[in-house]
Amino acid sequence: MESQSIAEPEGVVITLDSVRESLIRQEDTIVFNLIERAKYLRNAPLYDLSYASIPGFSGSLFQYIFSQSETLHATAGRYENPEEHPFFPVNLPGSLLPPQKYPQILHPPAASININSTIWDKYFDQLLPVLVAEGDDGNYASTATSDLNCLQAISRRIHYGKYVAEVKFKEAPQDYAPLIRAQDSDALMKLLTFEHVEEMVKKRVEKKAKIFGQQVTLCDDGTEGKCKIDPSVVSKLYEDWVMPLTKVVEVEYLLRRLD
Repeated sequence: MESQSIAEPEGVVITLDSVRESLIRQEDTIVFNLIERAKYLRNAPLYDLSYASIPGFSGSLFQYIFSQSETLHATAGRYENPEEHPFFPVNLPGSLLPPQKYPQILHPPAASININSTIWDKYFDQLLPVLVAEGDDGNYASTATSDLNCLQAISRRIHYGKYVAEVKFKEAPQDYAPLIRAQDSDALMKLLTFEHVEEMVKKRVEKKAKIFGQQVTLCDDGTEGKCKIDPSVVSKLYEDWVMPLTKVVEVEYLLRRLD
């Protein structure tokens, strides 16, 4: 399930409402992808550097599959889109397609902000252990595809913080500009934080996980079917690192907004 793009016709200015709507749609993508990943066991050999011997490649089987996928997508112009951020950016080929003209919404330094290495580490160190059951079911290709989709969806949502920051800056430059000139990252982080909004997001994604992941039965006894994923895991995911890392991206963007 692809998330909606922010790309709009020339002259159209994005608003906080349009950005918020996109973030809500991206929640759906993330929740569905997490439900799909939870179908499979941990499948640790997929990430074991010693499991597969790949000529000319020193990483794990999953790293190989992921990097090859990004190489293919790069030839189709995926990373020309400012919403997309590769996990393996070194030596990616250029697009084979005619260049797309994306609206220049973001300030140019935005292109240099990529925190996918942090997202990668947190996904494998913190999320997978609580999302999936331990074991090996041998479904390595399907597992890799699910991991890839999860990582890309989460990355897209977190890096969308650049658009959030741009809209917030445009709405209140008098509040942000002095802090940017002072390079006060702590004050910017405080200015960007709205705890009541974050609490609402946590409740919403938990409810989505409960609804989207419910096993549908034809019983009329009034009982709910078993959930395919623990809804609290999704809420915790957003609380512990999706929203905090989004704000990290926002601050990094704002610190360079007046360059």
